[in-house]
Amino acid sequence: MADLDSKESMAALTEAIHVKRKMMFEYENEPYACLDSDISTPTARGGQTLVRLKMRNLLTGAVFEKTFKAQDKFKEPDLVLVPASYLYTDGEGSHFLDQETYETLTLDEGMVGNALDYLIEGTMLQLHKYNGNPIGLQLPMFVELDVVEAEPSAKGDSSSGSGSKMVKLETGLELRVPPFIKQGEKVKVTTETGEFSGRA
Repeated sequence: MADLDSKESMAALTEAIHVKRKMMFEYENEPYACLDSDISTPTARGGQTLVRLKMRNLLTGAVFEKTFKAQDKFKEPDLVLVPASYLYTDGEGSHFLDQETYETLTLDEGMVGNALDYLIEGTMLQLHKYNGNPIGLQLPMFVELDVVEAEPSAKGDSSSGSGSKMVKLETGLELRVPPFIKQGEKVKVTTETGEFSGRA
């Protein structure tokens, strides 16, 4: 056990004032991602520099703001990203194949969020593991999906100025696309915004 303790004390600590956007840190034994940080320096002498962090709990998805002293220290969470592929979703959750260990990892609905809008069997992505357990996923920046339903574009429709129409993708996601996209085509979708990015 001594080894564990020495490893524990060796873990790098980050001061609140050095926590930047997109950094991961541990607070009250839970992993967080920093969404934004705002440093307020006191005007009076002897006042304390405070850091307001907008943070997301990686286990619950909850987002909130909290103010820390500049010198407050955080541990680096035991977070790893592992390559995985999407298998399927059933009553127990969504199942992924860990590409390193070839074990099946299951995430519940809360951990997956709206990711199923972008996932088809075999989609490669990365899973977040915290202390060895899967807690969430990181989608690729773009996914390519088949258009299964598309409104026909009316001739001369471009004059109306809308210049776009709704289509339905194989995952059930509905998307606004340019009028020339047809049923049966593949489109590229930006996962962060859920917007059409181009023909695949």
